[in-house]
Amino acid sequence: MKAIEIDEAGGPEVLRLRERQAPRPGPGEILVDVRVAGVNFFDTSVRKHRLVEVPGAEGAGVVLETGEGVHGFAPGDRVAWMDSTRHGGYAEQVVLPATCFVAVPGTVDDETAAALVLQGLTAHHLATVSHAVRPGDVALVHAAAGGVGMLLTQLVKARGGTVIGLVSRPEKVGIATEAGADHVLVSTGAAFVGPVRDLTGGEGVHVVYDGAGATTFDASLEALRTHGTLVFYGPLIGEVPSIRVDDLPRSVRLTYPTTDDHLRGEGALATHMAELFALVGTGELVVRIGGRYPLADAARAHADIESRATTGKLLLFP
Repeated sequence: MKAIEIDEAGGPEVLRLRERQAPRPGPGEILVDVRVAGVNFFDTSVRKHRLVEVPGAEGAGVVLETGEGVHGFAPGDRVAWMDSTRHGGYAEQVVLPATCFVAVPGTVDDETAAALVLQGLTAHHLATVSHAVRPGDVALVHAAAGGVGMLLTQLVKARGGTVIGLVSRPEKVGIATEAGADHVLVSTGAAFVGPVRDLTGGEGVHVVYDGAGATTFDASLEALRTHGTLVFYGPLIGEVPSIRVDDLPRSVRLTYPTTDDHLRGEGALATHMAELFALVGTGELVVRIGGRYPLADAARAHADIESRATTGKLLLFP
């Protein structure tokens, strides 16, 4: 089978299409024919540090074979998966533990399923647990035209909230608006604080979802109302700022969520994905595909996502 291998730590050019021995499932594992593999910004860090030989933490495909002891899946089933430890999705076939997989309903196509797993679960965690959005809440969403930002905006709206979206460029305003943002601000750095307070009558927002990094941390705190929540997320946000607990203003809350904590307990993956798939079925959640690439063009996909000019989800097709 063909797969993308990382020869050495480095730039996109180290991603090479190679022939590899086709995998076989062991006990408790599933072999899948990969139809679509998701590309995430985290994959660029995996490449830069050569954390694995074959990258790719999510995708969708069809079960080819199940290992001993696997129940609930059979050859021919359509599935999606996420595994942020072993990876291996940039390939024609992948073998992973059965616990990484979820069945895909007939109402959801392969592209949507592959695009929804990692970013969808992240957005779901942020909107339902990190700060469980209630009707009337006002949320500030950084990078509202990005993959997570667009899904998060839609989930906040589905739960009765109002969204103020932040984008870095004027051409992204329409994308954030299309995703459902009630107000969209073009801002870099800390310039958004004043406009956000103006939009909220001086009160500030109930929650800030900030995956932009340390450069916006202080401003995000200032945009919160009393007892508001700063959800500071993402493994690639750069240097994490230091702060004294008693420096937090207005009795605000601070949390750093990780998606793995959202998947604790048997059945959590299936439960959360079923909710996301149901929202896709009702039209309340729409996945925007920002780029489609043949598997051989994985290096170009990485260069594009690192340019920060892309919007929506990037996908690879073996």
